Amino acid sequence: MTTIRQRIRAAAVGVILTASTLTACGGGGGSSTNGTIEYWLWDSAQQPGYQKCADAFHQENPDLKIHISQYGWDTYWSKLTAGFIADTAPDVFTDHLSKFAQFVDLKVLRPLDDLAPTADIQDGDYQEGLAELWKGQDGKRYGAPKDWDTIAIFYDKAVLKAAGVDPSELQNLSWNPTDGGSFEKLVAHLTVDVNGKRGDEPGFDKEHVKMHGLSAEGSGGGGWGQTQWSAFAGSAGWQATDKNPWGTKFNLDQPSLQDTLSWYFGLVNKGYMPSYAEIGGTNSVGTDKQIQSGTAAMGLSGSWMISTFTKLTDAKGKKLDIGLAPTPIGPSGKRASMFNGLADSVTTLSKQPENAAKWVKFLSGEQCQNIIGQSGVVFPARPAGTDLAINYNKTERKLDVTPFTQQVKDKTTFLFPVTTNAADITALMAPRLDAVYIGSSPVSSLTKLNNQLDKLFEVAS
Repeated sequence: MTTIRQRIRAAAVGVILTASTLTACGGGGGSSTNGTIEYWLWDSAQQPGYQKCADAFHQENPDLKIHISQYGWDTYWSKLTAGFIADTAPDVFTDHLSKFAQFVDLKVLRPLDDLAPTADIQDGDYQEGLAELWKGQDGKRYGAPKDWDTIAIFYDKAVLKAAGVDPSELQNLSWNPTDGGSFEKLVAHLTVDVNGKRGDEPGFDKEHVKMHGLSAEGSGGGGWGQTQWSAFAGSAGWQATDKNPWGTKFNLDQPSLQDTLSWYFGLVNKGYMPSYAEIGGTNSVGTDKQIQSGTAAMGLSGSWMISTFTKLTDAKGKKLDIGLAPTPIGPSGKRASMFNGLADSVTTLSKQPENAAKWVKFLSGEQCQNIIGQSGVVFPARPAGTDLAINYNKTERKLDVTPFTQQVKDKTTFLFPVTTNAADITALMAPRLDAVYIGSSPVSSLTKLNNQLDKLFEVAS
């Protein structure tokens, strides 16, 4: 186990050194003392809304100014990691639960409880369960909630119409790991080969598929299958760890997960879902692009992608008519969705932590959250902001987002796993899940992986 740990950390050092070089060449970022607060985020769709928040904050605090830097997902995390080493990290950044625990371990986040502007943040001001996720094992708060997300099915209405499928049929789909249930039957029917044969028709050629019934977004090893298999595993009654947050034992060896994954990745062998080779690995083609190009009829994705999907056009520039449906009901008798959220954190490298905390308090406050809600890009953490986002989608996009919000109301959500050793877990999980997706390793190989993950808890940081 020590050898594995050393290899993981050696690989991480390589990434960090590379990222440091990129940062040195590219410049940008860094905490300042001149009243300008450096704020980083990765979502370009959210930047305009947060610029409005920054302008409003400046009006209230004329001596403080917010400078926003936006980077793509991969670049964002490599620059941030390098920034912690080279003292070029921002004052405040958008944090993700998959990274949060590791940052707490590395002591690069300031406890918000210890900063006057954020000391009085109340859990009850946000969607139930969100604020608690951002507390470390020491009970300190390291992030102020900014938004939340769940998973649903996006589909092309024109494709369903051509297949003779009424959209209402998608509202009560069910699945099981034995035959896939009504969900797999729909996926099969929506799959079309190059000769025009559907997946549920005699003569269907699974080796030459023109349109898959279900999209794929990789193996899910880097994010606990959030937009891949998490909704299925959750509706089978499975959870990643013995408790969440801060679990001490993993459950990848349980039949409920392994049976789910055997069925899920088995859709590839049937031709119903793209193979690893078709969509690529780490930088895979997303569900939005697969639906837009006509290589997939529908697919699971997160609520943060609503804006992207509703802007899709076909090859001639005509806007696609996109619909939403809830995740299918599973063996547990209920549907399920991972419940995740982002937060804003103050770095220990900030030279003006109290000012940075003022900005974080504003970001998580009612005024900014309502500004973001009115943009309709995400569901803000505060219920009032969420209501504004729901209304925006209804009136401006003519889109019913109930498939995302109903799971929260029905309490059929489960939390994104928050554990120590997050980077090490990802380093071990990603290639193993890729191997299962590719077909080079059986699902049963996850039992060995589970043992390795459990041993991480036994190794001192």
